[in-house]
Amino acid sequence: MDSKTRKKWEVRLAVLILFVAGFIGGGLAMNLYRSREWSARSAGRGSFDHMLDRLNLSQDQRVELDKIFEDARKQLNELRRESEPKFREVRQNTDERLKSVLTTEQWEQFQRMTEKRGHRFGPHPPQDGTH
Repeated sequence: MDSKTRKKWEVRLAVLILFVAGFIGGGLAMNLYRSREWSARSAGRGSFDHMLDRLNLSQDQRVELDKIFEDARKQLNELRRESEPKFREVRQNTDERLKSVLTTEQWEQFQRMTEKRGHRFGPHPPQDGTH
C-alpha cells in the first residue's frame, strides 16, 4: 500500500473513531441522565426537585410538570428501545468493515484499546451471529 493510500485510510479510520466516540458519548450522556434521575428518585429529593422547589410552583403546576417529564421519559425510553437494534447493526457493520482493513493483530489491538478507553457502547453482540 503506497503512502498516499495509507494516509487516506488513516484519515478514514480517524473520522470513524471520532464518529463512534461521539455516538458513544451521546449514549453515555443518556445513561448518566437516567442514572441521576434514578438516584434522585431513590434518594427522595434530587437537585432537579430542589430546582423545581425554587420556582415556587403551585400544586397544579407541579402535577402538570410531573406529567410532562414522565411523558418525556416514556418517549425517550421508547426511542432508545426502538433504536437499539439499529445501533447494534451499525456497530456490527463497522466492525466487519474495520476487520476487512486491519490485520488480525491490529483488530485485536484496536478492540483492546477501545474497550480500555470505554469506547464501546453497551454490550457488544457476539461475532459468531448468536445473541
